[in-house]
Amino acid sequence: MPRVKRGTTHVKKRRSLLKKAKGYMWGRKSKVRFAKIAVLKAGSYAYRDRRNKKRTMRRLWQTKINAGARELGTTYSKLIHGLGAANVELDRKILADLAENNPEVFKAVVEKTK
Repeated sequence: MPRVKRGTTHVKKRRSLLKKAKGYMWGRKSKVRFAKIAVLKAGSYAYRDRRNKKRTMRRLWQTKINAGARELGTTYSKLIHGLGAANVELDRKILADLAENNPEVFKAVVEKTK
């Protein structure tokens, strides 16, 4: 079998790896051995934290809804239960935005749940 030289492929692979590691500190931005590990870890953290971001945002929305509900004399859990009973299909993201930016509309929604 003829000999296969992988110079261009090898260089391209290293170049793309170091491009992904651009901005990292110490040897992780310039040394292939350390860059490979750093990029793998960064990818796994990014995957994990894209899911954690959703969890964090939902907690923030719940806090905003609870604060708005307590100003109107009810609690978050009673409000959510009332929304289900009244067949109001507003998600927490929209409710949190209403509580923060449109208190009069949020008040109307809360009145509908009582």
